[in-house]
Amino acid sequence: MQLVLEKRAERSTFIALASPLLAIVLTLVTISILLLALGKNPLAALYVYFIEPLTDPYTLMEIAVKASPLVMIAIGLSLCYLANVWNIGAEGQFIMGAVTGSYLAVVTNGSDVGHWLVIVMLIMGALGGALWALIPAICRVRFGANEILTSLMLVYVADLIMDYLVRGPWRDPKGMNFPTTASFDPSATVPVILDGGRLHAGVIVTLAVVVIAAVMLGRTIKGFEIRVVGAAPRAARFAGFKSDRLVIFTFLISGALAGLAGIIEVAGPVGVLQPGISPGYGFTAIIVAFLGRLNPLGILIAGLFLALTFIGGEGAQISMKIPLDLTKVFQGVLLFYVLACDSLILYRIRLIGSQPKTA
Repeated sequence: MQLVLEKRAERSTFIALASPLLAIVLTLVTISILLLALGKNPLAALYVYFIEPLTDPYTLMEIAVKASPLVMIAIGLSLCYLANVWNIGAEGQFIMGAVTGSYLAVVTNGSDVGHWLVIVMLIMGALGGALWALIPAICRVRFGANEILTSLMLVYVADLIMDYLVRGPWRDPKGMNFPTTASFDPSATVPVILDGGRLHAGVIVTLAVVVIAAVMLGRTIKGFEIRVVGAAPRAARFAGFKSDRLVIFTFLISGALAGLAGIIEVAGPVGVLQPGISPGYGFTAIIVAFLGRLNPLGILIAGLFLALTFIGGEGAQISMKIPLDLTKVFQGVLLFYVLACDSLILYRIRLIGSQPKTA
């Protein structure tokens, strides 16, 4: 007897909808086993991870704050992946958006500047992320370089650039030699929209991005082009769609959204530019994009769920002494199961008996 994957005659719509839920269930089972191995009560730990944060207004706002960059970055990545373009370097684009947008906050620090400053910072952050994403796009279109490798390697370049700036020319002279800029002035920060928490206006920008992406993908020629080029490249060529132009377009949009998320994070919850501004948002957003089925509404739900794991992981570390790294393990296992379960959309598992041996 052997298990084989047999190609389906057509895509399974039911499995396409059920796949993320199955992946989540399998992930919870796997994490429960790991918690048992750590000597922790799985039910108590899962309650702290996924239920307890939903019972407090402050943590609900924190979930929204954490979800905002994840959703914004994942929306941009989904456009790339739908077009069969593999941007893996959103983390670097996030960092470069934070760096370029922070430039104005650094050079105007301590001066009386109007509230127009933060708007210009957001625009500069989006441009910084877009230009950083343009590098692997041009490398693929012009030289045929693999965008997975080039975009990923640029993450480390961006991180080193930021590290140099905050330890060198941008370091706060009153910061007791810590690698950080001076705290941003109020005119250089994203305003908080609710008292008693850190919920900021960037969350509203993220919701606007979700709506715009949904309209573009479902109601415009450009959205149709993205889907056709990704699903049927030959048909796209016959239709006159230019794949190279689409590579540039999707990388620019993806980089701009990642850069915008970066400067919103720095000018919002963080308030300074320093190392460690991202707990891996650019990589976690890949999970969000696939868990959300590359659909803007699905990405919004998936982003909230992954943000819940961040907040719940911090709570579990405090109350149950569970290592925070288990949250990263959770996210990695979830991505594995999402990709594994997605294979069932195109293939079915069949049990085949062994053939009798002939003399």
